[in-house]
Amino acid sequence: MYVVPASARVACWLNAWLGGRESADAVITGLTEGQPHMGFSNFGASRSLSAAFLLGELRQQGVHRVSAALPAPGDLVGLGGPSTFNTEALDVGEAVLLHGPDVGFIPSRVGPSTQWVGATAAPPTYLPDIATADQELRLALVDAARDLAELDVASWNPEVADALMNLRAPTELDAPMAFVSPSAARTALAGLRSQRIVELAFRDDGGTVSSSQAAMRRTALTPLARASRAAVVAACSSVDGR
Repeated sequence: MYVVPASARVACWLNAWLGGRESADAVITGLTEGQPHMGFSNFGASRSLSAAFLLGELRQQGVHRVSAALPAPGDLVGLGGPSTFNTEALDVGEAVLLHGPDVGFIPSRVGPSTQWVGATAAPPTYLPDIATADQELRLALVDAARDLAELDVASWNPEVADALMNLRAPTELDAPMAFVSPSAARTALAGLRSQRIVELAFRDDGGTVSSSQAAMRRTALTPLARASRAAVVAACSSVDGR
């Protein structure tokens, strides 16, 4: 089972609402994912908005698209500025951008609940489309698999080797999603699978016995990590399935 980042889940469900593909009840359920409370502050009201009230505010504020951001050091995928917002999003590792009013939300966990705090934020000038992100992810997977084989991945982390061998095995997400198309669903799942491979490989140094070997491992995995984040962002931010 793969865990969908909160920002990707929110972007996906809000785009389903804006596109008229899902009912308000379905979207609210998808957004909250069983949380006792989810609020959105600093957006169109003096108080924090529940998921239900947020949907109406999106229409009123002229939001036409919602995109996810999954930034990492050296890769601000999904972000458009300003630098203060980018820095906060980078610290958390994710954000949601509302296209139209130019507002971004950053999540803050409070126990089992999530408070999304809004601030002025520009949508990214470029978002990868699904087809491009999927192709780049496939290429990154091929390169990573080759490089990890040369580094003898099976000896220092059998889990990584197993994950690479089972890329096409059936699996599921930790929560329902309202993807815009089957291709978006496939690309998101491929991105999450690839993220798991990267996480497993970076979990410990395993058989690495020198700093040069550690550097080689990072070199092999960094492009895959970047491509996997871009794939999830593309799949969950798309409004037309392309």
